[in-house]
Amino acid sequence: MTSSRAYLDHNATSPVRPEVAACVARALLLPGNPSSVHAEGRQARAALEVARDQVGRLVGAGSGRVVFTSGGTEAANAVLSGALVRAGRPAPTRLLIGATEHPCVSAGHRFPAGAVTVIPVDADGIVDLAALRGLLDSHAGESLLVSVHAANNETGVIQPLAEIVALTRAHGDALVHSDAVQAVGKIPLDFAALGLDALTLSGHKFAAPKGVGALVLAEGVGLSAAFLRGGGQEGRLRCGTENLPGLVGLGAAAEIALAHLPGPGPQARDRVEARLRALAPDLVVFGAGAPRLPNTLCFAVPGLDAPTAVMALDLAGIAVSSGSACASGKVARSPVLAAMGVSPALAAGALRVSFGWNSVESDEARLLAACERLVRTLYQRRGQAA
Repeated sequence: MTSSRAYLDHNATSPVRPEVAACVARALLLPGNPSSVHAEGRQARAALEVARDQVGRLVGAGSGRVVFTSGGTEAANAVLSGALVRAGRPAPTRLLIGATEHPCVSAGHRFPAGAVTVIPVDADGIVDLAALRGLLDSHAGESLLVSVHAANNETGVIQPLAEIVALTRAHGDALVHSDAVQAVGKIPLDFAALGLDALTLSGHKFAAPKGVGALVLAEGVGLSAAFLRGGGQEGRLRCGTENLPGLVGLGAAAEIALAHLPGPGPQARDRVEARLRALAPDLVVFGAGAPRLPNTLCFAVPGLDAPTAVMALDLAGIAVSSGSACASGKVARSPVLAAMGVSPALAAGALRVSFGWNSVESDEARLLAACERLVRTLYQRRGQAA
């Protein structure tokens, strides 16, 4: 990434830190397979287990509860396969998911359509706890799995996980999973203290290489079947030779993220938001009434087309998103904003700015100057139309 551009799309991918890249490069030279018993294999295994410990410490879990995967999507698919179980209890037969979940949850499960219930959210994107309570009551006696993400990838809205877990525990023996991909490394997250049964994460959201992630399981909770079968790696749950260089990078990024928690505050986000409101009085900030990730700003100006704005900003040397990267190229209303009751016209203009470890104040100035040009042009057209 050169200084001639402002990269403000960290929720899609946060560029790898140089220190992490150096760790990956060193791991590439390790000759052994972590499953081999000779000296080279033991050296590779030691590097792998250091990474496992680093990831566990970042999320407040024991290293023995961390299963490495290729990323958040694979990890979430494994949890939502129907195989997540608590020892001595039946596997879940019904899935309750938040209305604003990432597609790896909303489309990544293996439950029959009739066995999936969506938990509504309010206008800010927060799960409706009263509705969740009602759903838990109405499905009393069933074996349930509740899946609600820690923070939304588009709006940055943070869910009340502690309350969700407490409510679920009070209504039976349901399992609780959280897709924490957007939260891990950005805000403090304590898996054990929250009382979650399963948590999933992805390294490239906090400056690790792409293609590595993890599934974290509570004590007494496991999978009744492997999600990749083969040689028995990762506790026989995710077989196949581990991506050692990538996972060493994941561990290094986790250690750096932990050292910097709590991460950068919302000052940059709030400065940009305030200036945008001054430029465009009709600006709408999605999730403004809820706790949000300090790095994330999702907004729209009525009449401003998001794809056009993203291209204009790109030409001005600024990288932002018109929604989650996983939905790029699709001309469709955001399911997240739809669940929040946002009109299709306004949702069509949604832009997401997400800061990260290499963001600087000059990025803000560049973004605001470009947005000012876009808004001025929009308002001039409105005046001509009037």
